[in-house]
Amino acid sequence: MTQHGEKQGETGRVTVCVYCASRPVPERYVRLAAEVGTGIAERGWRLVSGGGRVSMMGEVARAARAGGARTVGVIPRELVEREVADTEADELLVVDTMRERKGLMDAHATAFLALPGGIGTCEELFEVWTSRYIGMHAKPVVLLDPDGHYRPLLDWSRGLVESGFASRESLEALTVVEDVESALRACGVE
Repeated sequence: MTQHGEKQGETGRVTVCVYCASRPVPERYVRLAAEVGTGIAERGWRLVSGGGRVSMMGEVARAARAGGARTVGVIPRELVEREVADTEADELLVVDTMRERKGLMDAHATAFLALPGGIGTCEELFEVWTSRYIGMHAKPVVLLDPDGHYRPLLDWSRGLVESGFASRESLEALTVVEDVESALRACGVE
């Protein structure tokens, strides 16, 4: 395990930061994560993830590596055992805080892709979505929602526009798709 690593952009290659579940979930979501990892590898891209090796987080990394993709995991020290650190990652960065984790994941990424997940995934998604909307970065922010997992959240977000708490442009900063191919196409920033 290392403390520091390369930053994105060294070769201009796409590096997708994938946010997803790190706890037990229905098998269809684990298969979805594997499909995403395989698609990243097939394009010759890299993956950055939260550095865990269980559930969707582990599966996206395993599938990416199986296809030849370079994987970078970023995990806080306190979660090394809880999330079962992905010691097979090409580069595993161990940090002290969640804020450091997100900062390093952001720094390595050229695009962000959120898969179905819980409150941690939502928190990560909202941070990069907000940052894009306010102009702190111009990287694609993509939400893959194949089965309506995020439908209530998206309805609520549209309601924010209707009630004046958010602008229509803020919603346009997020690309919402229903299939892996569309999600990866939206991430392709080469």
